[in-house]
Amino acid sequence: MLTIQNVSFSYNNKQRVLKNVSFTIEKGQHIALIGASGCGKSTLLKIIYGLLHVEEGILTWDGQQLLGPNYNLVPGEENMKYLSQGFELQSYRSVAENIGQYLSNFDPKLKQGRIQELLEIVEMTDFANTKVENLSGGQMQRVALAKALAKKPELLLLDEPFHNIDNFRRSSLRRNLFRYLNRNNITSITATHDKTDILSFADETIVIKQGEILTKQNTTALYQNPTNYYIASLFGEVNQLKLSLFTKSDSPETILIYPHELIVDVNSTLKARVKNSYFNGGYYLIEAILDSTIIFFKHDTALHTSEIIGVQVTEEVLSRIK
Repeated sequence: MLTIQNVSFSYNNKQRVLKNVSFTIEKGQHIALIGASGCGKSTLLKIIYGLLHVEEGILTWDGQQLLGPNYNLVPGEENMKYLSQGFELQSYRSVAENIGQYLSNFDPKLKQGRIQELLEIVEMTDFANTKVENLSGGQMQRVALAKALAKKPELLLLDEPFHNIDNFRRSSLRRNLFRYLNRNNITSITATHDKTDILSFADETIVIKQGEILTKQNTTALYQNPTNYYIASLFGEVNQLKLSLFTKSDSPETILIYPHELIVDVNSTLKARVKNSYFNGGYYLIEAILDSTIIFFKHDTALHTSEIIGVQVTEEVLSRIK
């Protein structure tokens, strides 16, 4: 179990980047760490791994206190791996040599088998003998991921692990990675801006805002019932609309509605004027104006600019707000 208790941190004794951060993570869990840029996600990962020293707060892993770089000759915890956005590869060595850098040479056949397994996970088998300096940024990122997995860490800390990787390969790489982590009971924390890194793979999600933990919840529950606009917006476009538009209530309260929860309804008395239609492959994202407010919703086809349409929330949303 990872335990973080009242951790605060600042660079050069200036404004605090993290403020009284506390949470626990069970062994084998996959946690997403989300928040706006500059909120402290990367700093928190570096603190957990032991690259930054904290004066306030206590960190423990399996009951053992994590003391940080002031107490360790070589920064970084031995049973953890931190995959930063810098890759930290040796450019003059091959992909296979980088992945196997810290693996034992005692049994060459066993080492080669382990390297082959990792190459398959990150889909780099065809590049085993290619020097890293000849790879693209996305390929380097995949090699760095394989290298981080090589010695089977107990805790894997990932900082935007898929941001350089082509979309067509990103999905299969995620599946390969989390299948491997589950099989080996490896705990992970992933700092990300991409909701597809979160929704299918994170057991729980931690939301940070300006260095403070807003919530730590089951990922599905958090997505379906965000408590405020900031949290909902981290999953993509979101509409914040008056509750009175959809009910007979005179309440000034607002509700949060994702684009897929708004639909075109010719019988609706709620009328919106179309501004733009954005093609997104399997659907169009429609931007419109409703009650002087910009809204976004999904639709099967493009709608004409300035077209007046009726809109309504889905039955699921209606049942939730009544």
